[in-house]
Amino acid sequence: MKNNESSCINSECNYSDAAKLVLRFTVGFLLLFHGIAKINYGVSFVEELLASKGLPTIIAYGAYIGEIVAPIMLIIGLRVRIASVIIFFTLIMAIFLGHLDDFFTLSEVGAWAMEVQIFYLMGCLAIFLQGAGKYSIDGCIKNK
Repeated sequence: MKNNESSCINSECNYSDAAKLVLRFTVGFLLLFHGIAKINYGVSFVEELLASKGLPTIIAYGAYIGEIVAPIMLIIGLRVRIASVIIFFTLIMAIFLGHLDDFFTLSEVGAWAMEVQIFYLMGCLAIFLQGAGKYSIDGCIKNK
């Protein structure tokens, strides 16, 4: 192996655009399953949670935007900063409505009960801070 080939393993090669794609795809793809569940089963349980907190139940339909539209935007790389903010807000609402009691709780296997929600939050924050990268619709538009 030549020296310049091995240097890519160290730090001289920049894979940041590929890393952005992997992060966007992972967060978007995994969150999309939650949206598909909303399509299959509806948002009535979200409406019930909202009503129990004294909030308008119409807000429940925002889950379709936060769990279907915004994840697709992340996957294809379209307006990813806007999509990440939408998902971030959706997750804040999910935590507020259904997971506040989990904040200081461990799961059955000893993990933090909030780890999935916080992982999604931090993933969205990272996407917001770094943008879409060149492997995205945003990147194609920017380079024209």
